Amino acid sequence: MHVLLISTTTGYQTRAFAEAGERAGIRLTLATDRCKTLDDPWRDAAIPVRFHDLDGSVRAVASRAARDPFTGVLALGDRPVELAAALADRLQLRGHSIAAARASRDKRLFREAVAGAGLPAPRFRTVEAADDPRALSRALSWPVVIKPLVLSGSRGVMRGDDPVSFVRAFDRLCALLRSHEVRALRDPATETILIEDYVPGDEYAVEGLLHEGELRILAIFDKPDPLDGPFFEETIYVTPARASRERQAAIATAVSAAASAVGLTHGPVHAECRVSDDTVYVLEVAARPIGGLCARALRFDGPEERIGLEELLLRHAAGVDIDAYVREAAASGVMMMPIRAPGVFRRIDGVEDARLVPGIEDVRITAKPDQLLVPLPEGASYLGFIFARAAAPDDVEAALRGAHARLSLIVDRQVPIAPGASS
Repeated sequence: MHVLLISTTTGYQTRAFAEAGERAGIRLTLATDRCKTLDDPWRDAAIPVRFHDLDGSVRAVASRAARDPFTGVLALGDRPVELAAALADRLQLRGHSIAAARASRDKRLFREAVAGAGLPAPRFRTVEAADDPRALSRALSWPVVIKPLVLSGSRGVMRGDDPVSFVRAFDRLCALLRSHEVRALRDPATETILIEDYVPGDEYAVEGLLHEGELRILAIFDKPDPLDGPFFEETIYVTPARASRERQAAIATAVSAAASAVGLTHGPVHAECRVSDDTVYVLEVAARPIGGLCARALRFDGPEERIGLEELLLRHAAGVDIDAYVREAAASGVMMMPIRAPGVFRRIDGVEDARLVPGIEDVRITAKPDQLLVPLPEGASYLGFIFARAAAPDDVEAALRGAHARLSLIVDRQVPIAPGASS
C-alpha cells in the first residue's frame, strides 16, 4: 500500500499522518508546496509541487508515479484538494472530481451549488475588493458576514452590523488580501469577497468520510463557545454532540445533501453547520480532514485494535475496508488555544499543571519561541492544542476549560517594526 499525501508544508499535521502510516504499515510519499530547485531541504523525499501550477504539478507527480505507483491519494488542507482531485483523475485513483474539489474550497462556488440544489443557504453576493464599501453598504440588510473566497480557518471572516462596522471590516479584509502572504498564493479568487446574511444559531462541525458517494458520519462536534462575531475564532470542539437525536440526524442529512450538491464522492470531508430555528444551514463542506492536530480527538475501535483518525483515513485512501471501525464510546474534545492579542511569543507557563487536570490527555504547544503571534481575523495559527477524554461531553468541556485556565501566556507586547516601515 502506497499513499500520496499532499500538503502545503511539512508541518505537525503531516508528521502526525506519517506516524500513522508507520503504525498501519502504509508507505507514504509527500507532495508539498516548495521550491523544486532546492535539493530535498527537509530530507523527506517529498515531490515539490506548486498549487498555483496545477498542470505542472500533475506532471511532476505523475512522473514519480510512473516509477513507483500509488494506491491512493489524500489531501491535507484546503489548497491541496484540487491537485489531489486532478491526480486521482490522471492516475485512475478514487477521489473527488476537480470541479467538486474546487467548489469545496471556493465559498462562492459552494454557495451557488447549495442554493442551486434548493438547500437552505443564506442570501449572498460577491463583490470585488476594489469596490467602494460605502456604496455597497447602501444595498445591504443587517447583519451580514463578509468572507474571503478561499482562505480557511475563519481567517478574514467578520461581521458587520451597520454601515460603519461593515466599512471597517471590508477595509480590514482588503488589507489582508493585499498582504504579501496572501498575494503569494497567486489565486485570482483572492480579489473577490463574499457578503452573506448572518445566520444566528448553534454551530457544529462534522467529520465525515465519503465512500463512492455515500457519507459516513465519523463525528459531530459541539462548539460550545458562541460564534456571534465580530470575528469567528473556533476554540472548543466536543463529541458526541449534546444535540438531540433528531437534530443530529438533520445535520447528517444536510451535510450529505450539500456534499452531493457540490459533487463530492470519495474521501474525507469536514463540514461546518449552523442550526437556526431547526433549519440546518451547511456553511461549508471541505474535501479534506479536520485541520491542525485536532484529528487526535478522534479514535476508533475495531475488532482487534484502536486507531486514530489519521490511520483510519490512510487505510481508506489505500483501499482497506474500514467498516468495522466505530468511534470509541468515551466523549472527547480539543481546544484550539486562541491568540487574543498580537505579540512576540516567549513561552507558556503552567503546561505540566494543566496536564494534571482530570480528563486531560495532553497539552501541545505548537507556537515557537520568537514567533510573531497574530490574532484573527488576520492570523492563521493557534498557540497549541489541549486534548481531553471523559465519560461525558460536559466533563470533557470542563476539563478543557480547567486546563486552559492554568496556562499563562508570556509574550512581548512590543511588536517589532519591519525594516523600512515608519513608526
